[in-house]
Amino acid sequence: MANTLADDYRRDGFVFPVDVLSATDAQQLRADLEAAENQLRDQPQKLALLRAYPDRLLPSFDTLIRHPILQAHVSQILGEDLMVWSAGLFIKEAQTPHIVTWHQDLTYWGLDDADEVTAWVALSAANLDSGCMRFVPGSHHVRQVPHVDSFDAHNLLSRGQEVAVAVDDSDAVDIILQPGQASLHHGHLFHASDRNQTADRRIGVAIRFIRPSMRQLSGDAALVALVSGVDNYGHFKIAAPPKAKLTADDFARCRLDSEIKRKILYAGAENAAGQRY
Repeated sequence: MANTLADDYRRDGFVFPVDVLSATDAQQLRADLEAAENQLRDQPQKLALLRAYPDRLLPSFDTLIRHPILQAHVSQILGEDLMVWSAGLFIKEAQTPHIVTWHQDLTYWGLDDADEVTAWVALSAANLDSGCMRFVPGSHHVRQVPHVDSFDAHNLLSRGQEVAVAVDDSDAVDIILQPGQASLHHGHLFHASDRNQTADRRIGVAIRFIRPSMRQLSGDAALVALVSGVDNYGHFKIAAPPKAKLTADDFARCRLDSEIKRKILYAGAENAAGQRY
């Protein structure tokens, strides 16, 4: 009997590639993002919110997080009731030294369980030259390990966090994706990525799906999107889809939520100097 997607995910902590968007649709989504970035180029605070909350500020990205192919795959792991805790952008500009160190996603999110799946959707080519993600198969089985913070300016993570255990780089799998393809990975999976050595931006959308039963340990009601099924718990504040691009009301909602997320992400840190949120 052949393994199912859920079997592979339980064993390895990830599956890829998942064909979500056509190359044309991925390019159109990228164009919508870059038009918004250009519009906000002289407004750094709003630009930062756009990159942290594209799904709450651009209708096209709200449509992405509700994509039926993503829902069909993630629901095999988490069930039919799905929320998106966040959908932040990870952008490595062309020919830049930015990296992501070995880490586990759930380390600093302040959630009470591990019922989470990250769908990483490529909007540009993610390959060895552009700094694609690398996963260590089965590393999610060790659950949570200690991390240390570097606050390195070249690290795209909020605190420059890195696992405080040895990682054998030779065990890693290169997650090569074409525009429109996605990978799914567990919140405890060890993963990292190298710098972008190409002449194009490497753009990915990290869509963090959770079960509605999850909650913030801080007691805060973070802003989420209910993308499938029902919420029988009321642990989060459910956002309505954006009615238009970059509205003042949506920026206000994102700004309030960013204060909650920043408090959660930097809890216990020596400083809150990171760039995300």
